[in-house]
Amino acid sequence: MRLNKYIAHHSSYSRREADKAIQDGYARVDGEIQDNPATQVDEKEVIVYVSGKQITPRDKYTVIVYNKPKGELVTKSDPKGRRTIYDGLDKQYKHFIPVGRLDYATEGVLLLTDASKIATALMNSNLERIYKVKIKGEITSEMESAMMNGMTIDDASAGGHSHSKITSMTFAPFIGYKIQKSEHNYSVLKIAISEGQNREIRRFFAHFGTDVADLKRISFAEVELNNLPTGKTRFLSRSEYSALTTFMKAEQKLKRERGEK
Repeated sequence: MRLNKYIAHHSSYSRREADKAIQDGYARVDGEIQDNPATQVDEKEVIVYVSGKQITPRDKYTVIVYNKPKGELVTKSDPKGRRTIYDGLDKQYKHFIPVGRLDYATEGVLLLTDASKIATALMNSNLERIYKVKIKGEITSEMESAMMNGMTIDDASAGGHSHSKITSMTFAPFIGYKIQKSEHNYSVLKIAISEGQNREIRRFFAHFGTDVADLKRISFAEVELNNLPTGKTRFLSRSEYSALTTFMKAEQKLKRERGEK
């Protein structure tokens, strides 16, 4: 296993933070300073210290659910001084890693964890994400066809951030959708998707000339928002942890079959 990956997997360091600590000479492997993040280490045998503190392999981890409000960025800090999720979270969660991102104007279920391997596995998964969406205007037959069959957009800049470098985007068929209201002024629907692409839903509807007025994620896999108040957190329930454990075991099995570490 790469040294930076080992540190990130078994500590609160992100991969980027691990890279910097290693390159700055703060990492020791079996007593010797290593400044190359790609250094290979034996996860079962190696002894690693970062800034004088031993990195201990662990299987235990914590996952919390945060009902993210609108108007918070999913980032550690913002050069413009805008509010981030860490301004709303308790201090004990300042080192937790968000599972993906919800944009500034999107609210709802955001998972955070103290284990980067959990965050990475969930982010890259095709687990179901359910959103409640309010759009301006009616839901057209073209929208429904794209939701059912998927589509590729050569120019997906509409609906994206002004600084985004993404051009084309392919949308997989939605897992499902349910129209709750469709009128000339606005429409409301629930959609279930298996991806987490950058501003995917906003880009999808923007392709049809429609703005998303409100967007709320109400569940991520087995984890539902339920009655969690806006801006509050909770731990996963026993059943939610059980489902996550089952998922992680399946991921590890798949990695072994692929010959990955």
